[in-house]
Amino acid sequence: MALQIDNVSAEAQRSRRGWLRESAQDEDIAPGSPRRISIFGLGYVGAVSLACLARDGHEMFGVDIDPGKLELLRRGQAPIVETGIQELTRAVMRGGTVSVTDSVRDAILATDISFVCVGTPPRANGNQDLTAITRIAEQIGAVLPEKATRHVIVIRSTVKPGTLDDVIKPAIEASSGLQAGRDFSLCFQPEFLREGTSINDYDNPPLTVVGADDQYAVEALRGIFGHLPCEFVHTSVRTAEMLKYACNAFHALKVTFANEIGRVSQSVGVDPHEVMKLLCMDRALNISSAYLRPGFAFGGSCLPKDLKALLYLAKNNDVELPMLSSLLPSNAAHIEHAVERVLASGRRSVGMIGLSFKSGTDDLRESPMVILAERFIGKGLPLCIFDPQVNVARLIGANRRFIEESIPHIASLMTTDLDALVRDSDVLVVAMKTPEVLAALRAHTRPDQLLLDIAMLPDRDTYRANYQGVCW
Repeated sequence: MALQIDNVSAEAQRSRRGWLRESAQDEDIAPGSPRRISIFGLGYVGAVSLACLARDGHEMFGVDIDPGKLELLRRGQAPIVETGIQELTRAVMRGGTVSVTDSVRDAILATDISFVCVGTPPRANGNQDLTAITRIAEQIGAVLPEKATRHVIVIRSTVKPGTLDDVIKPAIEASSGLQAGRDFSLCFQPEFLREGTSINDYDNPPLTVVGADDQYAVEALRGIFGHLPCEFVHTSVRTAEMLKYACNAFHALKVTFANEIGRVSQSVGVDPHEVMKLLCMDRALNISSAYLRPGFAFGGSCLPKDLKALLYLAKNNDVELPMLSSLLPSNAAHIEHAVERVLASGRRSVGMIGLSFKSGTDDLRESPMVILAERFIGKGLPLCIFDPQVNVARLIGANRRFIEESIPHIASLMTTDLDALVRDSDVLVVAMKTPEVLAALRAHTRPDQLLLDIAMLPDRDTYRANYQGVCW
């Protein structure tokens, strides 16, 4: 199929662009209407996207610098090995709605939307090599001034947070002389395609995420992907960039966790598949959003104790568990991070609101708040603690032994006067969000105080102190 190029003069294009900037935001992008779309990079993501979008009725232009890939596609063959991709590619190429080229200019002038799917391979030090995506950005930018319509550029390559804002957008703007969000749209859409099942994953994604600063790009992508059976989510560019890394890291974590549990189970004659089958049946805590919020270190009578016992069991059976062995040091690092936040503030007196490992209980065993208190005392910082659930005189058993070994003079640090603690402390470390605590924070915080939030407080802008989260 021949490319149809609009040969409008540069002067006419520039005069029409002023009208375009005023009208683009109001343009009606009908959901599901066919679009003219170019795909840059015909690897796994690009080749699958090209075929699936063509199947869905869009006019497609595939772009790649590899002549071998282009020739395969012209013959109706996919350049990748993937379940169902050969049949789908053959069908859409025969349908006449797909063209392939190595010309960036032809593809940009022939389409409204471009998906950039080029590789971002690792360098020797682990950092990304952005050579290919930067070059494509510059080449696209050089063509944009020739267009009389607003172009939407969608980055699908996996890139670190800040790459669109700090690398890709400046490259396009410098080579085009145009401004993102006014003359063209730029956004990020992470893909969730797995090799081997990518067509099915394309048709049944867990969600569709678009990171964009302007609504024009969001609505353009809603028109293309809004029919898919999942939630369509608009978020910030940097959040969308980070999401892809978080997902892949979580997948790697799950594989490693299952394998390490498998090896320990194997060493003691337990069927690990039965263990993991039962583990996954718990949809309330295990396979759920439970615990998956940035907050603070874990503690209590179960998690640290049982993790230590599991590691000891593995060691006795000569099983190395690198990932599980790293959990306690990682947990300690979050506590040190909180201590460093306080020390870096230069403020002295510390008021801690909450001492037990979980608000509403008096369980101090392995409480990260107790460890924080120990560290503050060790640094010579004046410390005052409020926790109405903790009555030192009533503590018994292991709970009492733990606190006596950690902070034997804990009673002298406790107070029942919450208002005075909030008023008089230079630093507030808050691990409780009861109505009493929230009222005291709203009434008595000062602009010169540091408020270190461990409880994920609501209505944070109502506190006059300098607010900081621990892991957020």
